[in-house]
Amino acid sequence: MINAIRAHLGEFGIVAPVGRNGVEELLEVVADPSDKRVPEIVRACLAALGAQLRRLKEQILEFDRMIRAWHRSSEMSLRLDDCPGIGPVLATALAATIADPKAFRSGRNFSAWIGIVPKQHSSGGKNRLGGISKQGDRYLRGLFVAGALAVIRYAKIHGTKHRPWLRALLAAAAN
Repeated sequence: MINAIRAHLGEFGIVAPVGRNGVEELLEVVADPSDKRVPEIVRACLAALGAQLRRLKEQILEFDRMIRAWHRSSEMSLRLDDCPGIGPVLATALAATIADPKAFRSGRNFSAWIGIVPKQHSSGGKNRLGGISKQGDRYLRGLFVAGALAVIRYAKIHGTKHRPWLRALLAAAAN
């Protein structure tokens, strides 16, 4: 929706900075009837797109509130939220997707189910690992990657004093 508004106004040479504030600047141009850079028919169409965008933002906020309320009511979701890199969105997605965590014998089985383990090409006692398999639940895998990157970003800014496992992992990745 935002890209459509940007593209249509870009056709008339009207551009704004990237981000939330930039699109608001563009919608102010659309709402200003004294701005003659935008023809009236285009202004009407873009005003409709702006109204849809605002409604979409309201819906997203409402769904976000609903997810947070469900998160606060679920014991499993609250327990998952204590793990580094797991917030309310990933915790609720995991709690909703996995009814019985005991179905997985180990963390590796769970990781394989999501698709965040290397492919194995092993035979004759020789273990050969390939790239990440990317089989399994794409949504959960994406949330886990985003959470892991957030933990790494936080560690680079604030240090890893309380997480020696993360310090060792970052040191191994640097080599």
